[in-house]
Amino acid sequence: MRISSQLAAILLLSLPLAGCLTSDDGGGPTTFTDDRGVANQPFPDRNRDQILAFMRTYLNNPVGVREAAIAEPAQRTVGGRLRYVVCLRYSAKDTDGNYRAARERGVLFVDGRLDRILDNPAEPCAGASYAAFPELEKMPR
Repeated sequence: MRISSQLAAILLLSLPLAGCLTSDDGGGPTTFTDDRGVANQPFPDRNRDQILAFMRTYLNNPVGVREAAIAEPAQRTVGGRLRYVVCLRYSAKDTDGNYRAARERGVLFVDGRLDRILDNPAEPCAGASYAAFPELEKMPR
């Protein structure tokens, strides 16, 4: 009897805390950024630096990247929200040391900061105009 009353007390005390896990807008995930989803997103002016810092950790081996190209930030609708997206194309070494075919990634920015990588950016990167990105090819380990 004592165990069941303790279990009931734990369950009842946890209910008010469960209300803290929902967002105020009545739906959607809890986020840690001030993601308003409005059109006035700030331009990611240090986007290249942020991308390089992220790619050092994202790639298994950041040394010797080939065919690196980058597009200028452009506002695109992603997930129903207007965001800046930087399109990136590169060929990196696989874990066995061989190069993969060049792949395209979209880098999503929220409030001027790198938020995440889009693995399949066909729509946001459609028609992107690429320029060489030698800094990505010269990354050290």
